[in-house]
Amino acid sequence: MAAPSDMEKEQIFAMAEKEMEYRVEMFNKLTHTCFNKCVENKYKDSELNMGENSCIDKCVSKYWQVTNLVGQLLGNTRPM
Repeated sequence: MAAPSDMEKEQIFAMAEKEMEYRVEMFNKLTHTCFNKCVENKYKDSELNMGENSCIDKCVSKYWQVTNLVGQLLGNTRPM
């Protein structure tokens, strides 16, 4: 098997960079969405309470399920 050319390496690197940007953006959206949905605006404690933890767990789980489903429907068959 021949080694990839410089142009192929650049394309591979660009694709990996785009994938990383996509994942960071998705993580930031997930964090923002679940935090706003589950954490009260009035901070009483320095740590999340049990209800907030449970809500965040469920929110993240649903977010990943929907993301994977949409990916499959759009033809992206690999899981995230």
